[in-house]
Amino acid sequence: MTDLSSVELEPRPAPPLRMKDLCERTGLDRQAIHFYIREGILPPGEKTGRNTAVYTQDHVERLALIRRLQQERFLPLKAIKALLDGPDEAFTAEQQRFLSDVRTNLEAVLPTAGPPALVPAARLVQQLPDLDPEDIQHAVDLGLIGGTNTVDGDLLLPESDTWLLELLAKMRAAGFTRQLGFSVADLAFYQNTLDDLFRHERRLLSERLAGLPAEQVASMIATTLPLVQSFLSRYHASRVGDFFGSSIAPDARPDPKEKP
Repeated sequence: MTDLSSVELEPRPAPPLRMKDLCERTGLDRQAIHFYIREGILPPGEKTGRNTAVYTQDHVERLALIRRLQQERFLPLKAIKALLDGPDEAFTAEQQRFLSDVRTNLEAVLPTAGPPALVPAARLVQQLPDLDPEDIQHAVDLGLIGGTNTVDGDLLLPESDTWLLELLAKMRAAGFTRQLGFSVADLAFYQNTLDDLFRHERRLLSERLAGLPAEQVASMIATTLPLVQSFLSRYHASRVGDFFGSSIAPDARPDPKEKP
C-alpha cells in the first residue's frame, strides 16, 4: 500500500478570476480597471465570451503595484506605464549601459527633484479660481498628473505637477471652457505626441552618440534641451500663424490674465 504522506503533490494552478473577483481583491471598481486596460497599463484578461474575460494573480499584483506607484511615489499614469513597460527593453545591453551612464552624468548637470512636496487640491482650487475641481480629478484619472487621497478623502498633488493645472487655469480664463466642450483630455493629445517625440529622440541618442563618453553626451543634452524646447515653441507658433495668415511671436503673447 502506498504511503500517501510521502507523495509530493504538484500545486494546483490558481483558478481564474472574474472581474468581480478582481475588484474584491484590489479594492478597485470595474471602471477603474477597464481604464487601466484601455491605457495599456494593465494587460487585458483572457476572453471567455463576447463581453466576459478572466484574470490571474498577475493582474492583482500589477494593480497593487500601480496603486503603490501612484500613492507612494506620486507618479502619473504615463510615467507608470513607461516604468512598467520597461522602455529600455528594445535596446541592446551595450546601449542600456550607455544610457545608464548618461543618466548618472545628467544628475550632475541638470537639477534633480527630491521627494515630492504635496499640495492639497483644495488649496489649488482657491488659488486658481478659473480651474474647476473636476479638472483636477480628471487630470489625475488620465495620468497627466500624480495624486493620492488621504484617509480623510482629501486629494494631495505633487507640487512639481501643479504647473500643468496653472496652465490649464489660464486656458480656461482665455475662453477654452468646459461649456464649449474643452476638457483636460485635450491636453493628453499633446502629451502623447511628445511621448512619441521622446521615444524617437532616445533612439537617435542611443544609436548615434553611443561612441562618445557619457559625460560629454550628458553635457550636450543639458545644453541642447532648452534649444529644442525653443524650437518646438516657435515652430508651433509659426504653424498656427501660417494657418491664420498672421505672424505670431511665441515669446510676445500676453498673459490671458493680464489686462492691457
